[in-house]
Amino acid sequence: MFSKACEYGIKAAIFIATKSYEDKRVSPKEIAEEINSPQAFTAKILQSLVRHDVVSSVKGAYGGFEIEKRKISEVKLAQIVNAIDGDSIYVGCGLGLAKCDENHPCPVHDKFKSVREELKNMLENTTLEELALNIKSGASFLRA
Repeated sequence: MFSKACEYGIKAAIFIATKSYEDKRVSPKEIAEEINSPQAFTAKILQSLVRHDVVSSVKGAYGGFEIEKRKISEVKLAQIVNAIDGDSIYVGCGLGLAKCDENHPCPVHDKFKSVREELKNMLENTTLEELALNIKSGASFLRA
């Protein structure tokens, strides 16, 4: 459902949030290793998250990526998805057809429309804090 870049972006943001709770900044290399992503690809994803004000980047010897603790509870999953994939997940055809709408629906149009609405609701109502705290508590995992 999400692009590979978006999957990595979500994982990276969650990992950065968990470390930010510990007052730690993380390097692109640490992030890439944790989310099992190529380092150069991870760096591009992180740039996008910085541009969209999801994470912060600090340069220098003690630099790295972080998220202000107060902001972790404000960041919605939808912001991360939008930063990486834009809004295509909300408007794209379930079968990938170039033209698919109410007047010219694909075979799964009506069923996929409700799935898309549920997905949008979940993304807009899930905070980075919720996901990061699940990782910290051991209720969920970023790695298999």
